[in-house]
Amino acid sequence: MANHSQFGFQDASSPIMEELVEFHDHALMVALAICSLVLYLLTLMLMEKLSSNTVDAQEVELIWTILPAIVLIMLALPSLQILYMMDEIDEPDLTLKAIGHQWYWTYEYTDFKDLSFDSYMVPTTDLSLGHFRLLEVDHRIIIPMESPIRIIVTADDVLHSWAVPSLGVKTDAIPGRLNQTSFITTRPGIFYGQCSEICGANHSFMPIVIESAPLTYFESWSSLLSS
Repeated sequence: MANHSQFGFQDASSPIMEELVEFHDHALMVALAICSLVLYLLTLMLMEKLSSNTVDAQEVELIWTILPAIVLIMLALPSLQILYMMDEIDEPDLTLKAIGHQWYWTYEYTDFKDLSFDSYMVPTTDLSLGHFRLLEVDHRIIIPMESPIRIIVTADDVLHSWAVPSLGVKTDAIPGRLNQTSFITTRPGIFYGQCSEICGANHSFMPIVIESAPLTYFESWSSLLSS
């Protein structure tokens, strides 16, 4: 999770988030190159005397017309690739349904006969040692790591948004509509998120906690909870 002095992204825990971080770095390098070139040209124009060759040069005009198009292509192609990857949902090993309420989440494991629960934020006075204020919940989502997970997101009352930054997932929860996305956790761990849509007075108190665990642990947990 993020810390107070962090300026960058959280550590990527899914292939999609790794691609997003790489694209962010790629776009920053392109922006740095553009800024450096513009600064160099401004300095050159201030320090040197303009000549007629510089004022009227069709070769230069051709370059500064074609070069921005090449830069846009360099940004557009990887961006479109990531967009298609985020929309691609192969055969998932597990389907999870998240329903947003004011102000808590309900989760249903649709592959199991009777496995669902409500997830509320733990009040500050009830926090255990080592838990994070405003981020801990009474019932975590348990998923098997390195398995394709499909999540279906909807809402029961107003607009919500189910977002977990370290997994690169953010999906709007709209009443009367089902949105879906997918992710794969690449390592075991606990990943935190929050509702990212202003949904009322207690919008800040709708945390999301995902615990990625080995398959054996998930099987024993699911059989215990559904029995």
